[in-house]
Amino acid sequence: MKYKSKPRLKDLDYRGLNRYFVTICTSEKEPLFVDVRLVETILSIIREKALKHAFTVWGYCFMPDHLHLLLEGTDASSDLKTFVKAFKQRSGYLFGMGTADPGKKLWQPGYYDHVLRRDEDTAGVLRYILENPVRKGLADNFTDYRYSGSFVIDIEGITF
Repeated sequence: MKYKSKPRLKDLDYRGLNRYFVTICTSEKEPLFVDVRLVETILSIIREKALKHAFTVWGYCFMPDHLHLLLEGTDASSDLKTFVKAFKQRSGYLFGMGTADPGKKLWQPGYYDHVLRRDEDTAGVLRYILENPVRKGLADNFTDYRYSGSFVIDIEGITF
């Protein structure tokens, strides 16, 4: 199946104090995120790029073949397109360096994004992201899933 990237909104420059729900799929939808070392490496890159590009990471969830992120720009200079590009390039490069197949890709081209409207509930989107492994039968409770969390809140204390 050939992946086609979703077009970005024409009237939005994806900069500033916006909130985004982003989904990035692995190449060929391969279940790569079952390797804790790979997930930890990618988490460190997310942290690095979020700091550099002025984003808060409200939530993340590595499903076997895709990654969900709930991001919020913290400055007028926060640029989602630049953040995602830098993140995918760095993580893809490190992934390629660590595989026996140098042509193997980590990510599909493009990504899906949803720009949250001002009236949309950030906590509701976070709940959706964190409960994804439960809906897919990978965990009984979202707090039991080792590949999801937040950089700014303790999810252990959250009740939905």
